[in-house]
Amino acid sequence: MTQAAKDKVAQNEPASGILIAVVGPSGVGKDSLMDIARHHFADRRDIRFVRRMITRPEGSTGENHNAVTPEAFDELARSGAFAVHWQAHGLGYGIPADVHLDLAAGHIVIANGSRSALDAFRNAFPHLLVVNVTARPDVLAKRLAARGRETAADIEARLARSTTALPANLSVANIDNSGELEAAGQELIELIEGLLREA
Repeated sequence: MTQAAKDKVAQNEPASGILIAVVGPSGVGKDSLMDIARHHFADRRDIRFVRRMITRPEGSTGENHNAVTPEAFDELARSGAFAVHWQAHGLGYGIPADVHLDLAAGHIVIANGSRSALDAFRNAFPHLLVVNVTARPDVLAKRLAARGRETAADIEARLARSTTALPANLSVANIDNSGELEAAGQELIELIEGLLREA
């Protein structure tokens, strides 16, 4: 990271970079879409895919994350180590504060977010784009059942939450991942490429 970017953060100057928060119900394929885009942009130094801190053990099913204990998570939150943090499904999730350095340098930062935390994302990042990944209820139900991590009651509850509306006055791009994963992944790639062209 350049010294100029660090100086911008230190002086609380507005960041010119864009934070893309990828959100959607559990089982919709957010991690898979981000993996496709991460591979595509692997050689770009001006694009960062965030590795979240989660109070979930390493090696557990789900995204590749930095595992922390609940006690360590709380201490990190108190010390200002997170740009945004929230609780969901009994776990703590945190976006590291050093993403502000990338944004100050004008880079694009892509993070796996949460619909319940979007107000906090909006407060933390002046240039925020929400990518809302959706899928048909029957597709979601099949994917959740295939994971084998939830009971039938859990799946029903997750499906009920899948229709939760996003907060108003956000910049939102919708991607339907009901069909072929590669097609939805290409949509995400094209969206990021469009932002790069505008920059």
